[in-house]
Amino acid sequence: MGELVLVRHGQANSAAQDETGYDRLSDLGHQQARWLGDWLRDHDAPFDRVLTGSLRRHRETLAAMGDLGATPEIDARLNELDYFNLTKAHAVRNGTPQTTPENFVHHITDVMQAWQRAEIQGNESYDSFETRVAEMLRLAARPGRRVLCVTSGGVIGMMARHLLDLDIARMAHLLVPIRNCSIHRVMVLPDAQILSGFNATPHLDAPERLHARTEY
Repeated sequence: MGELVLVRHGQANSAAQDETGYDRLSDLGHQQARWLGDWLRDHDAPFDRVLTGSLRRHRETLAAMGDLGATPEIDARLNELDYFNLTKAHAVRNGTPQTTPENFVHHITDVMQAWQRAEIQGNESYDSFETRVAEMLRLAARPGRRVLCVTSGGVIGMMARHLLDLDIARMAHLLVPIRNCSIHRVMVLPDAQILSGFNATPHLDAPERLHARTEY
């Protein structure tokens, strides 16, 4: 049996209005990643393979996590969907304001459905995003191997969509609670890939660390 362990990046610059501004860890994000790296070394490491997206927040997260037993490899197929440009395109098309905390669940569902129908477009099509994430899942989920991937919530959600055969609305709902530096596990058997863990943050369970559980 193998295992694929997916990690969402640490808290980024949540006040940003575009991808460039967002793409760096906050001080808390660096700390979340350090705590996660310590926990993984105590409970999970070493890994046979360690992969990370090419975005700055991915690379900073992995660097703060420290040595996990394999030389890190960068693969852009683990990069996040183009959410900032998708929300702008959605607002232009529908004449509606961009997302707020109060309307986020409804908004992200509308955005993802419109993107799947090719009614809006960011830097890549929905089909392109789905294809590259499916390729990454096939590459990383190998029987007899333990692989760690540092990525983003959209990629984790799309992998879960494939594993659980979710429609796009259910996938969108799944994105909402994904915490920064959370752990997601896929059991890899010769004839099956099974989601065996979702959104765990055991490195933040101590009472003095509960403040570090963040989604944004």
